[in-house]
Amino acid sequence: MSERGLSRELAGALHELARVKRLLVALDFDGTLAPEVDDPELARAIPEARAAVLRLLALPNTRVALVSGRALASLEAVSDLPDTALLVGSHGIEIRLDSADDAVSLDTTELARVDVLNQVLGEVADSFDQVWLEPKPAGFALHTRLATEHNSRVAHLVALSEATAEIDNLKVRKGKNVLEFSVRSTTKGEALEHLRGYTAANAVFYAGDDVTDEDAFAALGSDDLGLKSGPGDTVAAHRVAGPLQVAQVLALLADYREGGVHEQ
Repeated sequence: MSERGLSRELAGALHELARVKRLLVALDFDGTLAPEVDDPELARAIPEARAAVLRLLALPNTRVALVSGRALASLEAVSDLPDTALLVGSHGIEIRLDSADDAVSLDTTELARVDVLNQVLGEVADSFDQVWLEPKPAGFALHTRLATEHNSRVAHLVALSEATAEIDNLKVRKGKNVLEFSVRSTTKGEALEHLRGYTAANAVFYAGDDVTDEDAFAALGSDDLGLKSGPGDTVAAHRVAGPLQVAQVLALLADYREGGVHEQ
């Protein structure tokens, strides 16, 4: 093992990454900085992760962004970070940068499709115990974390069948115990590329835990670093067990950047 209990390979990759002049550190929130919880609004980053993020935010030539499937307002509430943090909500549909809010603006056709989606998915949620619907700016998330395995599986199947039958070109994302439907298509990979250009980053660090983070990992280049948090198939080059280990990685990256190894 190497510094902060991390493998020598990962520590070496972090050391090289820390050398770049302008670095973008982009992070999923749930399952990456914060443990998964039954009530999404009670999620909070573990203290070690929050401390490391705040250290990185304070460094020159280093931008930190949260890239989440949460609606932007929810992400702002649970992350509770300074305004210098860039925030991406709803898989890239909503973005908070340094200037005025860049909130989603749906046209009348999209709004009508959202109304139909609300009716269809609302009926599905009402048909199963412990299945509930979370409004998103361009759609909804059907949550089944608290439902039985059988009810979860059937609710997903019914929701997918009925929603796609009613609405053409619907974007559907499958997550852990959640099925998300959106009338506007965007991915975390597209959001990450937008952030890369906005920050003029020479390299990107991205950490995430869910299947929706794979789009972001796939957008990384040879000079970037992807970190998978937890189990599951991934194209990320590195993996750690969970939020505590993600915090250790971020702390070591902050150590290297604070130590002045990056180009001035």
